Amino acid sequence: MIKVGLTFDLKEDYLKLGYSNEEVAEFDSPDTIDALDNAITTLGFEVVRIGNIFNLVNFLNSGKKCDLVFNICEGMFGIAREAQVPCLLDAYRIPYVFSEPDVLNLTLDKGLTKLVAEQAGIPTARFKVISHRSEIQLINLPFPLFVKPVAEGTSKGIDGYSLVSDRSQLNESVNYLLETFHQPVLVETFLPGREFTVGITGSGNHTKALGTMEILLNDQAPHPIYSYSVKKDWEKYASYRIATDPVAVQCAELAVEIWKLIKGKDAGRIDFRLDADGNPNMIEVNPLAGLNPTYSDLPILARLNGITYETLIAEIMNSAVERFHLKIRQ
Repeated sequence: MIKVGLTFDLKEDYLKLGYSNEEVAEFDSPDTIDALDNAITTLGFEVVRIGNIFNLVNFLNSGKKCDLVFNICEGMFGIAREAQVPCLLDAYRIPYVFSEPDVLNLTLDKGLTKLVAEQAGIPTARFKVISHRSEIQLINLPFPLFVKPVAEGTSKGIDGYSLVSDRSQLNESVNYLLETFHQPVLVETFLPGREFTVGITGSGNHTKALGTMEILLNDQAPHPIYSYSVKKDWEKYASYRIATDPVAVQCAELAVEIWKLIKGKDAGRIDFRLDADGNPNMIEVNPLAGLNPTYSDLPILARLNGITYETLIAEIMNSAVERFHLKIRQ
């Protein structure tokens, strides 16, 4: 039987250390870990719950072993935080599910990801990365603009202040983000059209789109963006549907192209929004998509497309097992 180590960051572990709810927004809850454990065990694997990177260090130092790690650690510090656990596993030559450190480092930096997309001819909104408030005056993009931290997930740093219509608002929002998140700020042309996320499974030539899900905000939403505050109360402000019209199909095709381009592994999500002319533009790439069976976008997308949570996890595990040519131990 293949022994699978499960690495993860629990919100409650960091809340006990004094971190805020927003600071731990990307981390997981016990029901996510229980669901993953149950799904992986049902598939015939032996699961060992390891926990965060500190627990992983202790696990490795104690001489314990596993055949494969199912890694969903987001990390806490540094722009390469998502790559920390994969780097450690690479050093110990332990195979793991999901993408490698270079992919995780690239995609967390939204500015670099957009540069790579542009170079490959993938449509993405015009943008500028601001590292210091003195650079705000250099922005010559037309309003309205959209601003967010360059390296956050779960819509952290995206809220009503992110959509700006004039230079005064731009100065205020960029300064706030620089001071609050202590990292550069991405400023880009606002894309006013429909918003989609495409679920991806597989790697290389085995990459496929699970489907394209449209995110619909209702009249009660506080602003026309899929923000941190909207996501927190998604049942109140948002709904989701599988889209199959031509532009949704185009998003799926672009997502597969992007996933192959960056060499993503096993599963992830790629987000798109339409510009004023109705053309899909890549927003972000998420190679560590949330896996809560109830409220994470990838499982919701799968469920709406008739794919059970267990089947989704099976596709992810099969991709990793085949990549590493793992054999079941007797």
